[in-house]
Amino acid sequence: MALKANLAAFSLLSLSILLAVASAKQDPEPKPCRHRCEIQQQFTEEKKRQCEQQCDDYDHQKQERAREEGREGGGQWSVEDDRKQLKECQKQCERRQQKGRSREQCQQRCVEAYGRKEEDQPGKRRGKEEEEERGRKWVSERYEEEEEEEEEQEREGQEGRDNPYVFETEHFKTKFETEHGRDLVLPEFGKRSKLLHGIKNFRFGLLEAEPHTFVVPSHCDADALLFMVKGRGTITLVRENKRHSINVEEGDIVKAEAGTPAYMINRDRNQKLVVAKLIQPVNLAGHFEKFHGAGGQNPESFYTAFSWAVLEAALKTDRNKLERLFGQQQQGDIVKASREQIEALSGREEGGRWPFSHEEGSRWPFGGLHSFNLFNKRPFHANQHGQLYIADREVLRELEDMDVMISFANITQGSMIGPYYNSRATKICFVTEGEGYLEMACPHLSSQRHGGRSSGHPHHRGGSGQTRGYQKVRARLRHGTAFITPAGHPVAAIASKNSNLQIVCFEVNAENNVKYPLAGRRNIINLMEREAKELAFNFPSRDVERIFKSQDGDFFFAGPEEWQEGKRGYADE
Repeated sequence: MALKANLAAFSLLSLSILLAVASAKQDPEPKPCRHRCEIQQQFTEEKKRQCEQQCDDYDHQKQERAREEGREGGGQWSVEDDRKQLKECQKQCERRQQKGRSREQCQQRCVEAYGRKEEDQPGKRRGKEEEEERGRKWVSERYEEEEEEEEEQEREGQEGRDNPYVFETEHFKTKFETEHGRDLVLPEFGKRSKLLHGIKNFRFGLLEAEPHTFVVPSHCDADALLFMVKGRGTITLVRENKRHSINVEEGDIVKAEAGTPAYMINRDRNQKLVVAKLIQPVNLAGHFEKFHGAGGQNPESFYTAFSWAVLEAALKTDRNKLERLFGQQQQGDIVKASREQIEALSGREEGGRWPFSHEEGSRWPFGGLHSFNLFNKRPFHANQHGQLYIADREVLRELEDMDVMISFANITQGSMIGPYYNSRATKICFVTEGEGYLEMACPHLSSQRHGGRSSGHPHHRGGSGQTRGYQKVRARLRHGTAFITPAGHPVAAIASKNSNLQIVCFEVNAENNVKYPLAGRRNIINLMEREAKELAFNFPSRDVERIFKSQDGDFFFAGPEEWQEGKRGYADE
C-alpha cells in the first residue's frame, strides 16, 4: 500500500510539473508556472520546491537559447540586461527560502546562466578562458563530491530504516514519565525482526532521574541487571525481611532479582542519574510488568485491585482511612525529594559502599562486602587507542544465572575497536558518550535484500553455484543509540575525531564465548598454517602473512582517518 501511495504521489508530481512547464512555454515569464506549483494543495513543501525548480530551470534554458539565437542573427545584446536578470534570478533563490546547499546550487545556476556573458565581449574573452575552465572544473568537482556525499547519506538513511540491528532515541518507548524523570524501554526484539529471535526474552531499558529525586518502590516480574551510566544514587532492595541500601556511582553493577521490591534516589544535587538495564522476564517471553504496592492513583497501587472488604480484613483498618491513604499519591513514579529526605535515604552503614556483612554461602549482592565497579577492574585490553572492561561469571557469580557478561569499551577519538566477532554471545549495546559509526558484516540482510548478492565487496559462489555474500551494515553512533551485534557477525566501531566513543554492552549467551580478533597480532589468520592461507586465499602465503602481520597492535587500532593521515605523513618524509 505504501509503495502504491508513493507511486501515485510521484505520478501526480510529475504530471503537475509537466503542466506547469507547458504553461511556461506559452508565457515568456516563469510566474504562471510557479503559480501552478504553489496552488497544488496536495503537494508538500518539498514537492512544491521541486516543481518551482523545474520551472526556473526551464526558464533559464529558454533565456539562454534566446540570447544565442540573437547573437547568431546579429541582434543586439546588452550586458546590462544580463546583470539585471542575474539579480532577479538570485532574488528568486532568496524568495524561495532555500537553505544551505539548495540555495548555493540555485545561485550557482543563476551565475552560469547570466553571470559570465560580460566576458564574451571582445577583448575580455581570451584573458578569462583559463580561469573559466578552472572554475568549471572546480564546480564540477564540488558537485561530484556533493552528489557522492548525498548518495552515501541516502544509502545510510535507507540502511538505517531497514536495519533491524540499530535503534535510535525515537525507537524507545516510554513506560512512565514525570517532570522529574522517565523510564524507557526498547520494543521486543523478537517483534522487531526474526533475526533477533535469539534474544527475544531480553529487553533493554533506561532510567533517567533528575537531581534529588525519588523513584517510588516497585517490583517486576523480571530479573534485571543495572549498570550505572552516570550520576550517584542509592538503590534499596527489600528481601527476606531485610532492607539493603546500596550507594552506587558510574560503573557500578547491581542485580535486582524478579519480585524484589526496590526503590532508588538520585543523591546528587546537580547531575542526572542514568541507569542502563538488561531485563529478562520470568512470566511471558519478552514481556514484563512493573507492580507498585506503595502508591495511590498515580502510580496506581495494586492494593486497590482488591475489594475493600479484603483490604479492611488484611490491614485491620476501616475503609475510610484506606481510601484516604490510596487516594493521595498522584505525582507519578518519580517525585522530588527534600535534602533531608535524600540524606535519610542514602546508604549509611559502615563497611564501604556495599555495606552487608559476609555470610558464608550467601550470594552477591547480599553476601558481598563491597559493590562491584567495572572500572576498578583491570582492563581486558588496553592501549593508546582504547580500553575494554569486562565483567563475567568469573568475577560476578550472579551473571551466571542470566548467562550474561557486561563489557564497556572506551574508544579513543579517531581510533577503532575491531574488527572481531563473538563466538556465542549476542551483544546488546548502548552508546553512553561520544559519536562515531559502526560497520558489521551480515549474511542475513544480504540474502534478504539482494537474493544472495553482496552489495559491498565482490561476492563468491558456493558449491551449488548459488551466490552468497555479506551486507555491510553501517550506522551512525551517537549518545543514546542502541545496537545489536549477533554472534558470529564481524563488527568494528570507530570513534569520531572529536571525542571518545564509549559503549556499554550486555552480552547474552556468554557461557563459553570467545572473542575472535580479525586484525592485530593475534588475529585468526596468523594462527593458520602457510598452506592453509595459500589454499584459502589462492594467493602466495608470504604475501598473505605480510598483510595480516602488518598490524602490530591488538583489539584497538588507529581509525581510518587517523591511519590515512599517518600514511600521508610517512609519504611526505
